[in-house]
Amino acid sequence: MVALEEAIEKVMNEARVLPMEEISLTEAQGLVLAEDVFSDLDMPPFRKAAVDGFACRREDLDKPLKVIETIAAGEVPQKSIGVQECTRIMTGAMVPEGADCVVMIEHTIGEDEGTIRFIGDKTSDNIAQKGEDIRKGEKVLSAGTVLEAQHIAVLASVGRFTPKVYRRPLVGIIATGDELVEPWEQPKAGQIRNSNAWQTITQVKKTGAEYIYGGIVKDNPQALSEKINLFRQKVDVLLFSGGISMGEYDYVPQVMKDAGLRLIFKDIDIQPGRPTLFGILDHIAVFGLPGNPVSSFVQFELMVHPFIYTSMGKTFHAHIRHLPIGEDFYRTKANRRSLIPVRIENDWIFPVKYHGSAHINAYTFASGWIDIPKGKKELKKGEMIDVRLL
Repeated sequence: MVALEEAIEKVMNEARVLPMEEISLTEAQGLVLAEDVFSDLDMPPFRKAAVDGFACRREDLDKPLKVIETIAAGEVPQKSIGVQECTRIMTGAMVPEGADCVVMIEHTIGEDEGTIRFIGDKTSDNIAQKGEDIRKGEKVLSAGTVLEAQHIAVLASVGRFTPKVYRRPLVGIIATGDELVEPWEQPKAGQIRNSNAWQTITQVKKTGAEYIYGGIVKDNPQALSEKINLFRQKVDVLLFSGGISMGEYDYVPQVMKDAGLRLIFKDIDIQPGRPTLFGILDHIAVFGLPGNPVSSFVQFELMVHPFIYTSMGKTFHAHIRHLPIGEDFYRTKANRRSLIPVRIENDWIFPVKYHGSAHINAYTFASGWIDIPKGKKELKKGEMIDVRLL
């Protein structure tokens, strides 16, 4: 049995960034850029109007101006601005030669047909200059950037529709147990619905990885071995739910060993989540998560989540708050290090009603969990403690 910190270290020592690939911008959100990106043009690529109005010479603002042309966004001016001339122009349109300002339309009045006059006290240039945002050849994004909407916009603006990124890992998910049926099935006597797999699928999707769900495998070594062989050429990470403890029908560790697993650890000194397995099969990281849903949920967040992030080139940061507990807390047994679900209310921590590692409903009321060391039975109201946020 290993300590939690040792288990996490062993997991992360096996984490590797996956190879890069080129991917469409429509699929790039949340992925990590694998290359520096440089602009292929000035932005803006031409002088453009920042407002709807009239492009003219500033020195002519006290005189009537003849409108010689109308320029919409996307059009190229056909005429240059001369003395006492102006062009009606739309926001984003190219400013014609000879103009050094654009006056807002609401600061003008029409006089004779085809003539306007400026009636404001003063005006800004209202012109976005060529290259004022980005110059051609300038680095616009660095390798390692996690791509979100604003980065996608930059990539699109410099013509990088298929940037190089580190690819998403493919995660295989297998639930084990004779007692399991799927959520759409009616359990018979002795059966329960399979909640763990659907919880894990959601957690995997939240990391940005892709997944294959292998369904429920009964407690049968041959069936389990066949499913492993089906997945081992496809996935980067393989997650089992259940079947890894000390029961007579917990076949996962032996079947994995027979398949060639390099076992790194099998038990962690933590509650919930003691029966957690980790090893390497060929190129695949294999996690055996406990059958109880709270244990599975917590161990995924502690180990699988940061492993997947690292494989995508991301850095995982647990969100921690240091807050006072809002009431006395006492536990009858202190022989295990325990993670206790809590809620945060007005910056105070309150333990939620919790019956143990099968009680996943408790986590629907929780903001996070607190880590109670082995040997510590109680916390006094006002005592400061770290909360790992969900």
